[in-house]
Amino acid sequence: MPLVVQQTGPLSFCNVTVIYTHPGHDDSVRVNVWLPLEEKEWNGNFFGQGGGGYAAGTDGALAPALSMGYAAANGDAGHSWYENALDSSSWATKSPHNVNYHLLSMLGHRSLEELTLIAKHVTESYYGKKIKYSYWSGCSTGGRQGMVLAQRYPTLYQGIYAVAPAMNWVTFIVAEFYPQIVMKALNYYPAACELNAITAAAVEACDELDGVKDGIISAPGQCKFDPQTIVGQEYDCAGSTRKITTEAAKIASATWSGPKDPDTGKSIWFGLTPDASLPGLDPNFGGLASTTCNEDSTECKPRPFPVAADWIRNWLLKDPAYDLSTIDEEQFHNLLITSYQEYTSAINTADPDLRRFQKSGGKLLSWHGLHDQVISPNGTSSYHDRVAALVGPNVKDFFRHFEAPGVAHCFGGPGAYPTTGFQDLVRWVEHDEPVEELVGRNIPWPGTDRTKIRPFARILCPWPQVASYKGGDEASLSSFECRDGFDLSKVKKKEEGKAAKDEL
Repeated sequence: MPLVVQQTGPLSFCNVTVIYTHPGHDDSVRVNVWLPLEEKEWNGNFFGQGGGGYAAGTDGALAPALSMGYAAANGDAGHSWYENALDSSSWATKSPHNVNYHLLSMLGHRSLEELTLIAKHVTESYYGKKIKYSYWSGCSTGGRQGMVLAQRYPTLYQGIYAVAPAMNWVTFIVAEFYPQIVMKALNYYPAACELNAITAAAVEACDELDGVKDGIISAPGQCKFDPQTIVGQEYDCAGSTRKITTEAAKIASATWSGPKDPDTGKSIWFGLTPDASLPGLDPNFGGLASTTCNEDSTECKPRPFPVAADWIRNWLLKDPAYDLSTIDEEQFHNLLITSYQEYTSAINTADPDLRRFQKSGGKLLSWHGLHDQVISPNGTSSYHDRVAALVGPNVKDFFRHFEAPGVAHCFGGPGAYPTTGFQDLVRWVEHDEPVEELVGRNIPWPGTDRTKIRPFARILCPWPQVASYKGGDEASLSSFECRDGFDLSKVKKKEEGKAAKDEL
């Protein structure tokens, strides 16, 4: 949910649906355009909305932008958005072992240009006026789509809001399967309660590295916690007391570090941060180290993350019935190579050359939650570094990236969510006010008892800066400032104070 809007009352709009095809491909592509009914309700701007998973867009997702006065549009890239966004089985193959590369390319990039050109034409025809500014917003796949637009179609949008982008697709999507490979090698499939106990221990060990005890690891790069140090420690699971195993500790470490090259030992892709949920936050969605267990969690089986499992079955092995539990580490690394070789041009989204977007005057604002349980935030910050290495220090004039400690994939988690990030982007585009910091506020997970959660606010700083605690109320924005690193003197003083208290 990258766009947070307080919507009041019903919306009056014209819904224009365009369906078209590409000769020779036997496809049917849908573009949905929602237009404020009266011209006086239109703010003069266009808004493109991204999707999630395998869905290029989702029905009904345009309402927030419409309520802000935008003419808004999204599309299905040639496969229905009413189908499962985590499963491409219905459209991935044209015949046995013959993938639908055309539709993957549509999802990867091609449909975005077509959607934008068609929707803009509809908008300008409806109002009889030219669009002033065009914006894109999306998270996960929607964030990746935003990055594609900056890389491939740099003149279509003046402002792009890309949250937790699923970029570097061909590598990270296979790497998501790595924890399952480690489980197979160890022949051990931990219950969620055991992995959650390890995560809780990591948070306890590394929470205050930023000088603030808030249940959030804001300095994951400084967290040196080794789960092997708590092997044998007791935890509660389904009403029984159990002990953390060596195997579970190894699985947690592997998920945090990510896969490595078997020959050189070098990192292939980034892992998750130590406070990210290993089994996932949503039982229907799962996480990278998910399992499915019996009622008392004494017997568990592998449960790979669905998008990764789908990618491997349908696009790499080209066999939707393949038993993924048979994949060993050697085959896993071969699948990484296959993914890169066969699909980089269709969907990868990793080109750091944004100089055309820079010259067009566009602005790109991205952020990524450090609590992300699906996509490593280090992939996004690494991409920003690659862009900066190419274009130089002027990168801040058109591309700014932020990290949100404690925020999960797209939303949720204990951290501070940047509720006005899109509005900040608009001011940057239309009033030349660079985004120096984002303001985040904790938004309780749906179903959470809000009376048990203390509201707090936190600034989010442009990468690579961090929000450093300078003293005062830890729930207040004014207690933090953007710095090149955390003020470790605050940490030291807290540790000294705690030691003195313990001595008493």
